[in-house]
Amino acid sequence: MGRSRCLLRKNNRILIWVFDMTIYFYGQDFKYEIEGVCKLFFPLIRFTHIYNAPIKPPDGDEDYVHTVRLRRTDETLLRVEVQLDGESTVQEESIKNAQTRYDNECERVLCILLYQILQARIGVSPRWGILTGVRPVNIIQRERQTGKNDTQIAAWLSEKYLVSADKLKLAFLTADTQEPMLRSMRPASFSLYVAIPFCTSRCSYCSFVSHAITTKKATDKVDEYVRLLCRELEKAADVAKQEKLVLDTIYIGGGTPTALSAQQLQTVTDAVNRYFDTAGAREYTIEAGRADTITPEKLHVIKKAGATRISINPQTFEDAVLQRIGRKHTAKQAEDSFLLARKEGFSLINMDFIAGLPGDTYEGFCRSIDRALALNPENITVHTLSIKRSADLFWEAAMREYVRSDVTGRMTEYAQKVLIEAGYRPYYLYRQKNTVGNLENVGYAKPHTESLYNIYIMDEIQSIIACGAGGVTKLVGLGKNPIERIFNYKYHFEYIDRFDEILNRKDRIHEICAEGRKQSC
Repeated sequence: MGRSRCLLRKNNRILIWVFDMTIYFYGQDFKYEIEGVCKLFFPLIRFTHIYNAPIKPPDGDEDYVHTVRLRRTDETLLRVEVQLDGESTVQEESIKNAQTRYDNECERVLCILLYQILQARIGVSPRWGILTGVRPVNIIQRERQTGKNDTQIAAWLSEKYLVSADKLKLAFLTADTQEPMLRSMRPASFSLYVAIPFCTSRCSYCSFVSHAITTKKATDKVDEYVRLLCRELEKAADVAKQEKLVLDTIYIGGGTPTALSAQQLQTVTDAVNRYFDTAGAREYTIEAGRADTITPEKLHVIKKAGATRISINPQTFEDAVLQRIGRKHTAKQAEDSFLLARKEGFSLINMDFIAGLPGDTYEGFCRSIDRALALNPENITVHTLSIKRSADLFWEAAMREYVRSDVTGRMTEYAQKVLIEAGYRPYYLYRQKNTVGNLENVGYAKPHTESLYNIYIMDEIQSIIACGAGGVTKLVGLGKNPIERIFNYKYHFEYIDRFDEILNRKDRIHEICAEGRKQSC
């Protein structure tokens, strides 16, 4: 593709990759949505943006997207030209100026024109159409509240946004499953998130803020991190109590919380139980995560703490794929960990899998899902591989073609079919940038085992008080803005070195709540 190529070196490997594509904007600056459509087809490249561009694209053989909005007396001309490998394609359409939401319609039509060009040129048909948002189910919920029926909503999403029939079915099923849980949310409630930013090793696809606990940079700091985290938990509990917020759900995640020793993990769970009214919480989840971190002692700590849900995440049951992505355990160890958790008395277990992992095949992924079904967990979450620049996989040249294949779509179709047939229902759904095949992440659950925390955080309808490195506190409906965010420092060493500021930021909750009360008067 294109002429904008360069050689890069990473980890002593020479890689060829498409470095850049230019997007030109004339008469508008709809950057977010237009770039979003480009990323549906080119998820692994970067874009340069030229605003106030000439009405005609530049001469030359560079790869580009040129977008035009030309407003005339009664109508507006919308035009998109795409040049790839020296060959250009043009699409244009006119719309009337006198209409409501004029800018939104201009943006939508430009995205449709761009989608149609790239669909024909690349030979790929992203199944969510031009929808680029993280939460497509929210659109259905919002439109239902306006009084539209499902037939009207489906027709609108299909015709105006090109969403495929299979994705519409998935989104509506998810919305139906969520409805009773959305209604059950308690007033003035919040969820507590506790971040443990350590793993035993870093997976090649990972872009989360996590650190291999075996490195000296981490091992020297873990005890101190745990000690300070407990202080932040105490502060957070005090602030929540003063603001009369009621704890609803607890989620200890990461990273991998069970990368901690049993004693360190117990120190954290003891602090949660000491400072918060956990007896009143409806849900308490701890991610056990990777099989190479799970021991009987740690499972006992989790059970004793009062956790009602646990996650054991193989990602795949194919040993060769596990080795390829940097996992330090086998499929059998993951299965043994699941059985060990059952023996400890856990009756609500989630298992995560990823469609599109490098080295995996359609047949291999199907085997993984079938093997999971044989274990009969209450929840199975199917993620689609999302490749971020901070992940090692982003730099592998072989991934360029892989992300454009349809094998990942077939994987998620298989998972959806067999899980629904087995009695699971999709209950939360979200999408990420740079996702293989422009697909989605879906949580499937047996009836009455859905995770409230996952629904509330995805829909952003409940406040979350986050503690630990990389945590983001979200206050929903408590401040002058619909959602107010307070960020902790991203890395554990920043968190430790600047901990006084972490505590000071918790006081910002008081300020935001005071601003909200003042505005409501």
